[in-house]
Amino acid sequence: MSTTRRVFLQAALAGGALASLAGTARAIERSAASAPRRKGLSILILGGTNFIGPHIVDAAKARGHTVTLFNRGITETRKQTPVDGVEKLVGDRDPTKGEGLKALEGKKFDAVVDTSGFVPRIVKASAELLAPNVKHYIFISSLSVYSDNSKPGKDESDTLGTMADPTVEEMGAQFENYGPLKVLCEQAAEKAMPGRVANIRPGYIVGPGDGSDRFSYWPIRATRGGEMLAPGRPEDPLQVIDARDLAAWIILCIENKTVGEFNATGPATTLAWGEALAACVNASSTPPKPTLVWIPADFLAANGLPAGELPIWLPGGVGGEGEHAGFHTRSVKKAVAAGLTFRPIQTICNDLVAWWPKEVERRQRVTKEMMEKAEKEGAPKPNMPEPSKLRAGIDPEREASLIKAWTERDKAPPDSEQRK
Repeated sequence: MSTTRRVFLQAALAGGALASLAGTARAIERSAASAPRRKGLSILILGGTNFIGPHIVDAAKARGHTVTLFNRGITETRKQTPVDGVEKLVGDRDPTKGEGLKALEGKKFDAVVDTSGFVPRIVKASAELLAPNVKHYIFISSLSVYSDNSKPGKDESDTLGTMADPTVEEMGAQFENYGPLKVLCEQAAEKAMPGRVANIRPGYIVGPGDGSDRFSYWPIRATRGGEMLAPGRPEDPLQVIDARDLAAWIILCIENKTVGEFNATGPATTLAWGEALAACVNASSTPPKPTLVWIPADFLAANGLPAGELPIWLPGGVGGEGEHAGFHTRSVKKAVAAGLTFRPIQTICNDLVAWWPKEVERRQRVTKEMMEKAEKEGAPKPNMPEPSKLRAGIDPEREASLIKAWTERDKAPPDSEQRK
């Protein structure tokens, strides 16, 4: 597996049905306009406490729905990000561990949102248990389900990944099983609830609350000013979706009983990488604003920076070639027709810059308390990243060295001159 695909899959893990099984679902898909919206629904979220989950809770509550969370109760406590105003059921998605799914037995809901399904056996267990008492199942899948990303503009009918041994539950050394496992999870949900499942396939989910710092790196980096490395070409394509837009659309899908498979990234029209970086620069209120230094992908690769090391951006796209030419170009027409909308990239960048200082405070507080807890209990100190440092992107020294190498590339005399 290439570095590019591995980085994408790893990122999808921190955020993202075979055609024969999806045929029934596609036959009864409903768009946003085909059914009246329903109010006062009961919604179960499997997971619900890590990034996208709280946004789904907020979107549901804003629409007047009641929400129940089912999870182990670990992430919410560890991150110190309580989710209020919801019913909480404690258990384990894996029915072989602890009380398993016991807390869900006999419970009835209008819809389920599965934000934490990565293993088909586990998705099968929850979907089958809930099937008699649930009308609608929303499975949060990933764009990683597709086996080939070399061709731009592909839609939901594109070929899906497969596994030689479908009983394997490990992601693999290079995360090569992540996408195929998501495919099998889609299958499991559809088999348990035929015609009642929406398989939603996000790409890069961004916005406030993203603990991976994948896209956040860019607007936060811009606040430092100076010369800022801009990789590739301004016209390279970019696809991201704000978690709040995704959450609002998930609730809309529930209200409209939408089913089928949907690529859920954005925006609706092509977003140029240069436009996104300009928004990052504009979001910075720290003078002077940074100066973008555009460096071609081949120069970066020749100087030891492989594609994927700078988060979100990838070379290729429309007019590009290679195995990742289709990244950031997936068709989202189907989801847009079903009501998916997108806030401007400038709004996302502005909100991330405003969110970041409070997020640093939270990380510092959590890190301090975990270190103190380990010391008090005589346990080894946890290996945690520096809380004030971005978890993605390259360090300032590395960035500066690449910019220097690029700006001075024509200054070195040719060999003939050096020998004189």
